[in-house]
Amino acid sequence: MPETRSLPFLLALAALLAVLSAVWVFQGLPEAGRPFILKLRLVKLGGLITIGAAVAVATMLFQTVAANRVLTPSIMGFDALYVLLQTALVASLGITGFVTLPATGKFLAEIAILCLLATTLFSTLLANGARDIARMILTGVILGVLFRSLSGFLSRIIDPNTYAVVQSMQFASFNTINAELLPWAAALSALAIAFAWLIGPRLDVLALGRASAIALGLRYERNVVLSLALVSLLVAVSTALVGPVAFFGLIVAGLTHGLTKTARHRTMLPAAALIAAIILVGGQFLFERVLGQQATLSVVVEFAGGLFFLYLLIRGKMR
Repeated sequence: MPETRSLPFLLALAALLAVLSAVWVFQGLPEAGRPFILKLRLVKLGGLITIGAAVAVATMLFQTVAANRVLTPSIMGFDALYVLLQTALVASLGITGFVTLPATGKFLAEIAILCLLATTLFSTLLANGARDIARMILTGVILGVLFRSLSGFLSRIIDPNTYAVVQSMQFASFNTINAELLPWAAALSALAIAFAWLIGPRLDVLALGRASAIALGLRYERNVVLSLALVSLLVAVSTALVGPVAFFGLIVAGLTHGLTKTARHRTMLPAAALIAAIILVGGQFLFERVLGQQATLSVVVEFAGGLFFLYLLIRGKMR
């Protein structure tokens, strides 16, 4: 997409998101309890936009570093790592201790732990410039299996009531966004996305591959680590806020590449964030107001993302 057309395209996406948001927030707003219901809807709207933007930008950055359009951070075992962390907390503290943990402190601690472990994991897997994609995928899958096995072991040694709490955290929930955590999540995501946009030209060069990037004077390893740190932060924020989101970013990345038809990250990153927010807000409106909560958005999104992942593998759309 030429630069002269990118701004109108982004403005059109922003306008569509604004319209969907307004319809979802104000449609069917009852007279009784209007301020309370409006506050709940605004919190959920802010959460959907924050989650969508964070997951989308993280996936775009990760695919740039990995030079592969099939990979997402969660495929590398990130969601399993989150579940393992939650299971360990519940097993060690019990239901009462887990529930009484300070929400903000727990949220920030989870982000710090997930960022540290994810950055270490991704940096190790991509130490050679992501040239061995098969080895990287296999290593990530094995680590994911290891984390899930440890979670399963811990789940078997706790009582069934405690396990029910753990089980509820294994899937993303867009309906239970904590208003206390949303400002932290939105601020951290906005800072990470803004920084990713600022280094967009460097990401354009990084996407050319290790040899070309180094030949053009880019500090390849430094920028890979920096990009992975942003990926870790964004995925940690979204995961700690609503739970694991595995394949949603894959759908958004595919749509972004198809609609923008550009390799410039300063166009792709905001486009991906807006497209993700549009999908989540529009999907939530569909399931809440049209289908009457007859389906769960996170389940449908993950199912569609899984099918899209298989499609990419079958068609060989790796780059």
